[in-house]
Amino acid sequence: MMLRYALQTVRARKGGFLGAFFALMCAAALITACGTLLETGLRGTIATERYAATPVVVSADQNVHQTTVKHKKGKTKVKHKAKPIAERAWLPGDLATELRKVPGVREVIPELTFLAEPLAPGGAVDKNRPAYGHAWDSAALTPYTLTTGTAPKADGDLVIDRRLAERAHLEPGDRLIVQSTQSPRTYRVTGIAAPAQEVRHQTALFFSTAEARRLAAHPGQVTAFGVLPAKGTDAAALKRSVSTALHGTKAPHGTTAQVSAGDGRGPVEFLDAAAARTKLVSMGGAMGGTSLLVAVLVVVGTFALSVQQRHRELALLRAIAATSGQIRALLGREALIVGAAAGTTGALAGLPLGSWLHGRFVAMGAVPATLQHTVSVFPPFAALAATLLGAWAAARISSRRIARIRPAEALAEARAERTRPAWGRILAGVALLAGGAVLVAVLSVLRTEPASTPVTFLAVVVLASSVALLGPLLVRAAVAVLGGPLALTGPSSRLARANLRGHAARVASVVTPLTLLIGMTCTVLFVQPTLGNAARAQAREGIRADWVVAAQGPGVPSEAARGLRTQHDTVTEVVRTTVRVGLDKYAAQGVTPGGLTRTWDPDVTAGSLKKLTEDTVAVSELAADQLHLKPGSPLKLTLGDGTPATPTVVAVYAKGLGFGDLTFAHDLIARHVDNPLATSVLVSTARTQTQLATTLREFPGIHVLAPAAADSIQAARQQANAEVNYLAMGLVLAFTAIAVVNTQAMSVSERVREFALLRLAGATRRQVLGMLRTEALSVLLLATALGSGIALAVLTAFSVGMTGEAAPTVTPLVYVAVVALAGLLALVATALPGRVALRVSPVTVATAKE
Repeated sequence: MMLRYALQTVRARKGGFLGAFFALMCAAALITACGTLLETGLRGTIATERYAATPVVVSADQNVHQTTVKHKKGKTKVKHKAKPIAERAWLPGDLATELRKVPGVREVIPELTFLAEPLAPGGAVDKNRPAYGHAWDSAALTPYTLTTGTAPKADGDLVIDRRLAERAHLEPGDRLIVQSTQSPRTYRVTGIAAPAQEVRHQTALFFSTAEARRLAAHPGQVTAFGVLPAKGTDAAALKRSVSTALHGTKAPHGTTAQVSAGDGRGPVEFLDAAAARTKLVSMGGAMGGTSLLVAVLVVVGTFALSVQQRHRELALLRAIAATSGQIRALLGREALIVGAAAGTTGALAGLPLGSWLHGRFVAMGAVPATLQHTVSVFPPFAALAATLLGAWAAARISSRRIARIRPAEALAEARAERTRPAWGRILAGVALLAGGAVLVAVLSVLRTEPASTPVTFLAVVVLASSVALLGPLLVRAAVAVLGGPLALTGPSSRLARANLRGHAARVASVVTPLTLLIGMTCTVLFVQPTLGNAARAQAREGIRADWVVAAQGPGVPSEAARGLRTQHDTVTEVVRTTVRVGLDKYAAQGVTPGGLTRTWDPDVTAGSLKKLTEDTVAVSELAADQLHLKPGSPLKLTLGDGTPATPTVVAVYAKGLGFGDLTFAHDLIARHVDNPLATSVLVSTARTQTQLATTLREFPGIHVLAPAAADSIQAARQQANAEVNYLAMGLVLAFTAIAVVNTQAMSVSERVREFALLRLAGATRRQVLGMLRTEALSVLLLATALGSGIALAVLTAFSVGMTGEAAPTVTPLVYVAVVALAGLLALVATALPGRVALRVSPVTVATAKE
């Protein structure tokens, strides 16, 4: 019976439910899109290319492991965790002997993979296909076969893939400069090879075996082994045999050799795609969680406004003896009907939205193209379930007041808004305000970005939720302040003041999404500049060098740095990586120790950088505080390629934000990274920029920059990285903006009878529109104050925690643009429905059945 009534109500009041439908549909689309990203991170396929003809691949373990054992109440709990390392781990080359003894093995092919970037004319090298060097002996792993020319035999010979040859117009006999892990070298193209199947995500360069070993710079080690089965042996049986034979086999740094087959070969080949899974899970989870919180806030507000607009109808039902349970059941079933339709539509729309979002992340370089977008039924069904639950919960929350009111009082309250919000609402609002204050306080002591970022956006949503509950009180307080000026500016303003004062709950429902939009947008736009500018400021203060050498390509070769060194000049090579202390990740760098204080000053507060060697390390104050370190303390860690090390701390420095948390000797780090080329070279010299450039003329793509110019390049890179976060949160902001328009339009559209009565009482059409504009500007002013206050509190706490100073970076023009955009949305969403409502004759509206 109640379901039939609910269906009839929805059918008869399509326009009244349109706002709720639109809000729920957008929420479902957003949740589905975030869900597809999360699923891609968890289950996304990484298809192999290089190992396409190799059923089984043996590689080193790419994870750091930690096992904890807890004894409690006579029970033993063993917990195992693993985290990926930043660089490629290597295997001992003599492992091939053991592999060849395994039953069912026909051939074992050692693989070397290393940096090898061709320096061809502009546009010849596809930036979406990173180039890697290999030994020609491993060409059979794909397989690559020669289409023309001969295999490389001498150290100066090179075979390139067909795609590179076509783009660079190269033929056998031509010369090609290749920048690898050593100095750039000119090679003679002896042949062109083509893969048996399409290779879309990489460029292959093949060297002679001896030259490949030299460039790989890991004597006696290999990247992986390709294991080919004997006739009659299938891949599954071969994998089991190899796994059994290698059980417990250790790589040089102590990790276990891994055996992969099928889809497991892709992560071995594309390490960046495997690492991107974790990043995508984190990004999808953060976006989904924030989206869900924002959606709940928006949907509850939309349903509250919808129920408020039907107050008279529901009051009549109560007056004719409808019970509280029946009212709640009616509204709940209506919400489920609208939620089912909106959730289904939104879930279907979210699938292409998720695909588009994944494509944009790939285009920005945040996610490699090798991690394929994965879609299943789980995200749409999860979004539909969340939409149904959210709609039902929103209807229950919104109907509490009207369902509990006595029938005799129902009609009396239907025409007049309560002068004071319920005590329960006030207490809940104060509780959320206190919770937001606690989150802001916690944020001020968080000193790492992964910990502070989710708290930042959670604090904004919680504080905006407190505004939603305390909104009527805040609106009345604002009217008390603005009432005087409004009373002096004409009849339209006086009408607006009366409406703001008499319908505070309705106005509050419009203030909430606008506050959330301004607060969230300012937080998203200014969090990254706050952190980035502080880091760059520390770097500017700490770099004492006269010049900075940088490269357009993969980096600055050590040979170039050696060419710059003289008796009176100091040259500091900087190479960057990431290390693990336990399972925690720390940004690290390697610097040349000799004369370091002439080019680099991280503000040492304890110890001395003069003791920096391959057996020691300098740490930031943050790392020292987290790890309880001081000069003389041993630090057990895992280098980027999985090699364990225990250096001794010799210095603690203050500028960790600008220079990373851990600083090692350059030669130590260079031996344990995939790209040993320097990201920058700091030069302290009396020579001019032209003289330095002349010294480096033999190295293509190397530039000598002033520190200020290098800082500008770093700022551009930070902006590019920030764009990924802007895109990630942009959908949430777009949803909030839609909610602003939706709520504002709903609020205005239901006032048709009010406008008609004002017209009949003598108000002109211009005065009514002026009243609406004044109301919208008053709402904008209040929402701007509240949203800006929320953003300022959160950004200040973030700045204190991350930089140690209460100095958030706020760009005035950007802030003005945010407020102007919010104002434009509010005015347009008010003016258009208002003009439509005023087109109908006031007499017709006033005499129509309500």
